[in-house]
Amino acid sequence: MYDVSTRKRAIALVAQGRSLNSVSRETGISRGAIRSWQTRLEPLPRMVAPLPDPPNDRGTYSYLLGLYLGDGCISAHPRGTGHYLRIACAEAWPGLIDACESAVRAISPAHTAHRVQGQGYVSVVGYYQHWPHLSPQHGPGKKHERRIALEPWQQAIVHEHPWEFIRGLIHSDGCRITNWTNRTIGGVSKRYEYPRYFFTNLSGDIIRLFTDTLDCVGVEWRMANSRNISIAKRAAVTLMDTHVGPKH
Repeated sequence: MYDVSTRKRAIALVAQGRSLNSVSRETGISRGAIRSWQTRLEPLPRMVAPLPDPPNDRGTYSYLLGLYLGDGCISAHPRGTGHYLRIACAEAWPGLIDACESAVRAISPAHTAHRVQGQGYVSVVGYYQHWPHLSPQHGPGKKHERRIALEPWQQAIVHEHPWEFIRGLIHSDGCRITNWTNRTIGGVSKRYEYPRYFFTNLSGDIIRLFTDTLDCVGVEWRMANSRNISIAKRAAVTLMDTHVGPKH
């Protein structure tokens, strides 16, 4: 009853992501007929959205990039239609969870995100077809077992918004603590307390991205060991308190 061009048009509409019901209503062709044609005719390629440009909100992207490099991962939708970005946030820091969700919503074209409760943490999840394009550090295996390097357009954003990048890394894999020591002053031993920032990551590449950015903003740091960066000098801590601050 239907010629080949009519059948191909109906299948093309389905390939665009339309449901059988909507295509049937538009064309007047039964769902059963369309379903049977899908198995008889050579399937047409699925419409793919063009690759996105770098995000307009470059400061928020720099923050989200830091979060992703610390505690984020990307996984494909089971049907292959898109990807999920997941950022794990300790539930002890509700302010961090709010900031993370706001960043995912701002960068995702759909401006959506949701939370998934885990044991002691909350995953902030955003769905988007092109997360791997916006986070090209995505790949198989653990981050510390593969090379991590920023694309030129990412590096340009980090140079424009270094503090946002540092904040994202600290919020994911860093902390602000209070150290103490005993000092003898005038023959009397007194307890002396001082704040310190730590950043911990197994990836040497991510460590270098962090320390290179600290250098750019004039924050003095030292290697506590191969996986820990310490920021303890008073001027450096003051800068970090001004632009980053403790998690909350």
